[in-house]
Amino acid sequence: MSTEQTNNDPWSQAAPTQEDPWSQGSEAATNNDWLNSEAVQETPFDIMNPFQDAVLPLDNWVESGLNWLVEHGRPVFQAIRVPIDFILSSFETALVSTPSPIMVLILFLLAWQFSNFKLGLSTLVSLVFIGLIGAWSQAMTTLALVLTSVFFCLLIGLPMGIWLARSQTAAKFVRPILDAMQTTPAFVYLVPIVMLFGIGNVPGVVVTIIFALPPVVRLTILGIQQVPEELIEAGHSFGANKKQMLYRIQLPLA
Repeated sequence: MSTEQTNNDPWSQAAPTQEDPWSQGSEAATNNDWLNSEAVQETPFDIMNPFQDAVLPLDNWVESGLNWLVEHGRPVFQAIRVPIDFILSSFETALVSTPSPIMVLILFLLAWQFSNFKLGLSTLVSLVFIGLIGAWSQAMTTLALVLTSVFFCLLIGLPMGIWLARSQTAAKFVRPILDAMQTTPAFVYLVPIVMLFGIGNVPGVVVTIIFALPPVVRLTILGIQQVPEELIEAGHSFGANKKQMLYRIQLPLA
């Protein structure tokens, strides 16, 4: 009878029940209980190695500041993006829509005119090679990026160079910034620029402007400061004001 009950009762074949089925779980919970864990011991200060731990959390400050700037200043940077995108699209449309033989001829003549025939011939061969490998449209897009960067560098750099050439006080504060802009690798501030301006060609233009702007400013300052003093005195003797002195003497001779 007991054998028949065992066969008819599938639960009778189960393993015997433990007295405490939750014992393993409670033990794991006890081991991971934060109330029973020991406190983290602080590393004692070592006078011979005082810089083993960071005292100023500069990385956290920079990250928090960048996040705040992205959150609150994004509309401003998107407004700055509009004229850059417009100029870039205009250059790109003009370069891509122009037939490639005409564009090759124009660039060849420009290189020959501003340099020499050797450079013009090198430009011609390079452009023909780019067209033969099927990278003409990409090359025109890159050229549009370069032209847009040059446009904004001249638009910003020339007035800034004129201002710094006339104000030595402002030059003392701006020159370290120009040094940092010119020596810092472009990939360092490429990620923050992408976070502020979004993905596309505009961040590339902005990074190029940041890197190429200091030489424009420095050359403008150098050119204005190297104008001969005799010509400046001659302009003053003829009654030239500051605007006439700038546009008729300093800029043409710079």
